[in-house]
Amino acid sequence: MDKILTSRQGPLVAGGALGVIAALLAYWGNPGNMGFCAACFTRDIAGALGLHRAGVVQYLRPEIPALILGAFASALLFREYAPRGGSSPVVRFFLGVCAMFGALVFLGCPWRAYLRVAGGDWNALYGVGGLAAGALIGITFLWNGFSLGASERNPKASGLVMPLIALALLALVFLNPSADGPPFFSKEGPGSQHAPLLISLAAGLAIGWLAQRSRFCTVGALRDLLMMGDGHLFKGIASFTAAAFAVNYGLGRFHPGFEGQPVAHTQELWNFLGMVLSGLAFTLAGGCPGRQLIMAGEGDGDAAVFVLGMLTGAALAHNFSAASSGAGVGPYGIPATIAGLVFCGLIGFGCRTEGESLK
Repeated sequence: MDKILTSRQGPLVAGGALGVIAALLAYWGNPGNMGFCAACFTRDIAGALGLHRAGVVQYLRPEIPALILGAFASALLFREYAPRGGSSPVVRFFLGVCAMFGALVFLGCPWRAYLRVAGGDWNALYGVGGLAAGALIGITFLWNGFSLGASERNPKASGLVMPLIALALLALVFLNPSADGPPFFSKEGPGSQHAPLLISLAAGLAIGWLAQRSRFCTVGALRDLLMMGDGHLFKGIASFTAAAFAVNYGLGRFHPGFEGQPVAHTQELWNFLGMVLSGLAFTLAGGCPGRQLIMAGEGDGDAAVFVLGMLTGAALAHNFSAASSGAGVGPYGIPATIAGLVFCGLIGFGCRTEGESLK
């Protein structure tokens, strides 16, 4: 199996497995078309920790820390645990903030965008188009010499920080020291909907393992396809979406249309532009949120900083009414998206290395 996962067909196999797992997680209790969403789940964790007080999106989603631990275990076993960092960490932190703002305007990370399509939510097609457009803008910067600088090897102990944080989060989930919090758990809304704890834990560990071995990355797939014509990672997106669709259809959970979709809104322009922002931020940072979590488990401190930026962005988006809901974009979602696009554009232009254009 490991030979398959690390081959050119690895993303195809891993993507199919991830699509099945994600669709089943929604069937077993996670919110509709949200079997696994790195952005939404990180937002729920931020709420559970009291970083925002939006009562309907607070839950310590075990899938996220389990994914980090699955990647960590895989990296250790196959001698790919390699603590590193120092590549423009402050810039990466704010790219994480911007990526989360865009994702919460759209209501989903790239993984959820494809899961929404696989569930029949046609609003997500605007998000997928925006993701591709954002990636293409990021590729234009890469062609013109964009770089955040090289990372350096760090002490081995430094790479343990994120796995230890993941363990602490899981301990909070299992111990749940107080019914009134912290951690805070939603009593209604998407935050109250979740698969059984042990199933979520097992799913997160499995996804972390599969994605680490196969290098599964939805944004990297678009980058490689559009920039170099290499479609092997893109096979992962195709199999991910197809497998999730097959499970949804088989379980009677495929409901095509625009109206009445779970945790979604119908404002096409901002579905598109929210994911333009996310796609651009993810491309500049070097990977989708799932990939960033995987790399954090491998010991990549720069990816860990990006993840912490996402956590902060989730808190800011809800505290300052920039996140969307089923009713539409939040009061400050539009200016937040525009500000994020401006910031990412300035970073793209400002972090070019002279003489490094790829054209």
